[in-house]
Amino acid sequence: MREAIHNLEASKIREVANAGLGRDDVLAFWFGESDEVTPEVIRQAAIDSLQRGETFYAHNLGLPELREAIAGYTSQLHPRVDAARIAVTSGGVNALMLAVQALVDAGDEVVAVTPVWPNLTAQPAILGARVRTVSLVPAGGQWTLDLAALRDAVTPKTKLLIVNAPNNPTGWTMTREEQQAVLDHCRETGTWILADEVYERLYFEPTPNGCAPSFLDISRPDDRLVVTHSFSKSFLMTGWRLGWLVLPPALVDGIGKLIEFNTSCASVFTQRAAIAAIAHTAEITPRVVAHLKQCRDTLVPLLAELPGVQVAPAKGGMYAFFRLEGFGDSLDLAKRLVVEAGLGLAPGNAFAPEAQGWLRWCFASKDPQRLVQGVDRLKTWLSRQ
Repeated sequence: MREAIHNLEASKIREVANAGLGRDDVLAFWFGESDEVTPEVIRQAAIDSLQRGETFYAHNLGLPELREAIAGYTSQLHPRVDAARIAVTSGGVNALMLAVQALVDAGDEVVAVTPVWPNLTAQPAILGARVRTVSLVPAGGQWTLDLAALRDAVTPKTKLLIVNAPNNPTGWTMTREEQQAVLDHCRETGTWILADEVYERLYFEPTPNGCAPSFLDISRPDDRLVVTHSFSKSFLMTGWRLGWLVLPPALVDGIGKLIEFNTSCASVFTQRAAIAAIAHTAEITPRVVAHLKQCRDTLVPLLAELPGVQVAPAKGGMYAFFRLEGFGDSLDLAKRLVVEAGLGLAPGNAFAPEAQGWLRWCFASKDPQRLVQGVDRLKTWLSRQ
């Protein structure tokens, strides 16, 4: 086995979830997905596709009609994007891995903004890159970017900068000014930007286009920028494993080759479901966002009332990221909460060492009362410590 693979850390989130396997008394909020099923109109489109016998290979880059639909959807939110720049992938994580495979050689320097979903730092490490991190800075439960530190970290030696915003787990979102400063700096250094924007529609601040600031709003088609997206969050389609990339034209053919050698293509019936999802986005996504805001506004004030809890409402995403003072190792704490409180949360140190002592709570709950019950369990557990 390659040393890079041998040295990969197992998922700490999965380790906590495994501690709760077989226990139906645990309220689970550890994974980043809603417990609400995919809307029926999307499921029916997949069923209809299967009934038509669409069980064969598709184009590496995706069905032409889906690429057109994604381009139209993206162009409604941002400046126009041509369908020729879209590549359909087998999930958002596959989109990220394809981008890293296309851009990073062994030994290259990669900089990532952390805390972040661990796959984003693991993927370049798998390819033998040297991964450096620049940490967001917490203040009163809110995480912010040290722009000067990021500029100092990204030099002409940096092949790729990875940024996830809105951020999993912290909820941090880049401002337009920060994005422009980062894009200008990377243009000067010749550094590629991999922007993970899968949570852009799950944004709770008022904006003209109803989504978080995007690098697509300020970039040129030929910029060294790759933007990744997924149907998972905004359309309640986590298990469907379907995502997409927005690429500079020069990268499209190469990504098509990589898709062939990774997965060949996304399944046709899931792509038909995605076409239906985009066609019905006006009914689906605003409802999802409004419900998530209700969930956030239910959970965060209750957490803030607990002794020793440091938390602030996230501007985007589906997570409350909070610090529990007086406790050390986040992984040990999360395991104790499963066993002793029947509460399943993700440990902060799964996302970066600097998030030690923090916990991530996915508030995407169909029934907000589950969140209230979860806080009650945490409150009772804390009273016993």
